[in-house]
Amino acid sequence: MLIYNTLTNKKELFEPIEEKKVRMYVCGPTVYDRIHIGNARTAMVFDAFRRYLEYRGYEVVYVQNITDVEDKIINRMKEENRSFEEITEEYTDSYFEDANALGIKEPTYAPKTTEYINDIVEFITDLISNGHAYQVDGDVYFRVKSYLKYGQLSNRSVDDMLVGARIEVNEKKEDPLDFALWKSAKPGEPKWNSPWGEGRPGWHIECSTMANVLLGDTFDIHCGGTDLIFPHHENERAQSESRTGKTMAKYWMHSGMVEFGGDKMSKSIGNVKYIEQLLTLYDRPTIRFYLLSKHYRSPIGFSVARLEESKSAVRRIYNAISMVEEQLPQEVKEGRYDEEENEQFNAEIEKYLDDDFNTPAAFGVIFDMVKNTNSLLSSSIGNAEKMRLLAYYHLIKKWGKLFDIFQGSKQVDNRLAVKLIELLLDIRQKARDEENWKIADEIRNGLNFIGIAIMDTPNGTKWRYST
Repeated sequence: MLIYNTLTNKKELFEPIEEKKVRMYVCGPTVYDRIHIGNARTAMVFDAFRRYLEYRGYEVVYVQNITDVEDKIINRMKEENRSFEEITEEYTDSYFEDANALGIKEPTYAPKTTEYINDIVEFITDLISNGHAYQVDGDVYFRVKSYLKYGQLSNRSVDDMLVGARIEVNEKKEDPLDFALWKSAKPGEPKWNSPWGEGRPGWHIECSTMANVLLGDTFDIHCGGTDLIFPHHENERAQSESRTGKTMAKYWMHSGMVEFGGDKMSKSIGNVKYIEQLLTLYDRPTIRFYLLSKHYRSPIGFSVARLEESKSAVRRIYNAISMVEEQLPQEVKEGRYDEEENEQFNAEIEKYLDDDFNTPAAFGVIFDMVKNTNSLLSSSIGNAEKMRLLAYYHLIKKWGKLFDIFQGSKQVDNRLAVKLIELLLDIRQKARDEENWKIADEIRNGLNFIGIAIMDTPNGTKWRYST
């Protein structure tokens, strides 16, 4: 298996540190808002890669953090006049609701920054002790120039970074490139005790700490979007390796951004498409196919036209599956197929996925099988043709299960499904208002039976797809 390593700017043979075990860290959400399609791409790409590693026989320890202390959260607190706990709890819950609705598997560990404050303080203390950090008036900064490999991951020169760098008025830092590890407390902000006074951790130190605690000094793969290469991942690497003297991650993998007309999707310019909204318009397989249909390292353009293309593509596959089930119901149940044909196409899919997880090429093989299926179904079907059809059928279903895309034989109009669910919830709420608990419970149980989880919250009834 080859994977592209951002650190070396080339594809490398994947050789895990420990045989048949992979330890990977994926930068997760900052919980100040619901996730958008850009957040979802990173989460889904590496979830799919994790699934493939497991298919290849690896035990995967998958860590995805929750950033629940950060400037954006504090800004949201001030804007909405709500507590820190209210904001972070609401959007942590909504992240897992949306991820679940998209079929993203739960991580092995989902650590929150606030659960690791003591470990962060210990980490920073070690950096001060070995000369890589210093404290000024309750703030602690990392000495960038003390780490000689700074800039390697993002392919930047420290001297070039200094050009145009500006020291702000009353700047405390020794060098304009130094960055905060600990920030002294300001009125109205969340704060914790530390040897340097009350305050909160900087953004970068949390991931270094949690990765170290959960995965060790050196782990296999560090993942995230390309927007995190600098400064976040560059700073993580500097902190971690300055503390331990060891390589932080053997491989660095980064997914491309979702773009609107060449612009990266950003809340600040208002071109955000939330997953919560998209799931009322498109079903899960369509969104998953769209996000995986472009190579993970490439940017992907967002448009309704592209989503409609993905919907049509998924429908073509479902139609082929349905036709085989309708014409060969008994043979499908028996599970027999042409093993040689099955192995040939399976090997081709694996070949592409082994080459830096090339999902578009793998999907191309699946569409070749769909084309062959449609061709065979339009001609006379003898025993040999049946076996070939069944080979394609079972292989499409197999990879559909792995990617959580081509599993069913029918595609549901998600807009209609959402309207029906909301109608049932309205009826249930009326029953609750009238204290008709029997009807309310029957609706809840019925929805739960078909995979819809109901949550009664102080802000009203919420629902999500359960896995």
